[in-house]
Amino acid sequence: MSKFATLCALLTVLPAVSYAQSPVWGQCGGIGWTGATTCASGSVCTELNDYYSQCIPGSSAPGTTSAPSSTVSSTTRPTSTSSGGSAPSTTPAAGNPFVGYTPYLSPYYAAEVQAAAANITDATLADKAASVANIPTFTWLDQVAKVPDLGTYLADASSIQNSTGQKQLVQIVVYDLPDRDCAAKASNGEFSIADNGEQNYYDYIDQIVAQIKQYPDVRVVAVIEPDSLANLVTNLNVQKCANAESTYKACVTYALQQLSSVGVYQYMDAGHAGWLGWPANIQPAATLFTQMYQSANSSPFVRGLATNVANYNALTAASPDPITQGNPNYDESHYINALAPMLASAGFPAQFIVDQGRAGQQNLRQQWGDWCNIKGAGFGTRPTTDTGNSYIDAIVFVKPGGESDGTSNSSSPRYDSTCSLSDATQPAPEAGTWFQTYFETLVSQANPPL
Repeated sequence: MSKFATLCALLTVLPAVSYAQSPVWGQCGGIGWTGATTCASGSVCTELNDYYSQCIPGSSAPGTTSAPSSTVSSTTRPTSTSSGGSAPSTTPAAGNPFVGYTPYLSPYYAAEVQAAAANITDATLADKAASVANIPTFTWLDQVAKVPDLGTYLADASSIQNSTGQKQLVQIVVYDLPDRDCAAKASNGEFSIADNGEQNYYDYIDQIVAQIKQYPDVRVVAVIEPDSLANLVTNLNVQKCANAESTYKACVTYALQQLSSVGVYQYMDAGHAGWLGWPANIQPAATLFTQMYQSANSSPFVRGLATNVANYNALTAASPDPITQGNPNYDESHYINALAPMLASAGFPAQFIVDQGRAGQQNLRQQWGDWCNIKGAGFGTRPTTDTGNSYIDAIVFVKPGGESDGTSNSSSPRYDSTCSLSDATQPAPEAGTWFQTYFETLVSQANPPL
């Protein structure tokens, strides 16, 4: 409990900061910036590039600004021109960003599904499998090399929109922090904090922004950095997480602010009921998410939080799974209903999206923390805005069902022993690659049935 009390004490100073100053991790300068140019006590306005200066914790006196540095980054920032003929909206539409829009179908995932269905000999199962290609999922930008694909998808969505009159919504996951997955047994991130990771991440975000800027007519919704902030609530006792704390906060702040500048509706990843829903974790979590919202200048484009990403929890469980014993927030609805008022009382009127992509079956795991290719899982409630909960904007499929969580091959550099537990499907391929056997299980165990 002591680490949570310490974290809470550190973060609760933020709401008292005067609006005449930018909060810790907030923006404080840059070309076109019209907000505060001085920083809250304990932080220094530091130039990261010509367009962005940030209040980074330091020892200077309150209200000081560091001298601009020409050596902060040697990265050339991308520029873009708008093919849509207008700038992205800087005023969010009122209400649920999913309403009135058709989620764009990822061509990459559809191709994976179609190939998988063709390899199924049972005709009934093959037909059900093929139908999954029509379920919208999020596209994970987990490597810089995948960012150009976003431009291709946005162009396609714009074309569909223009030809059909159906407004398109492209769903993405921003997932490339330096020292990513800091508490995992084997991280699969491409950036290292020790090797220019923070600047590399800023460049990654700039490239995403440049792609989105070209298609201001297409709405984009983003989940921001699965597993990152939740690790800062519960895993600061892990040295890699403690070392990454300031970098995670700086990078997530940069992502929130820059994506807001091009009208992206964002949901920060908030773990799930079995992680942050415990009584000892939920208030520190609310404090941290509120801090991050404020670090993004309380932008209305930071819509709220995403829960259960790539996990298996029910939205509303018929009865508590035995593994949840001791946690009153035993499903995602209980977690959200408990967390939302805490956020609102601190000034963050958060809405939620909930991943139900693999939540069709319950009572499958030996421990609530087991996450790797869980045996017997099935596709869950299909994406919808009919959620039955005013806090929840949409049920979504964030994790593309059929792509492996991780390998059970102990000789692999990316091996995580969690993928060899008794409730994990084995043998399993590398994370992110297609897992045919697992996909077929998700299809056959889907609830509601496909």
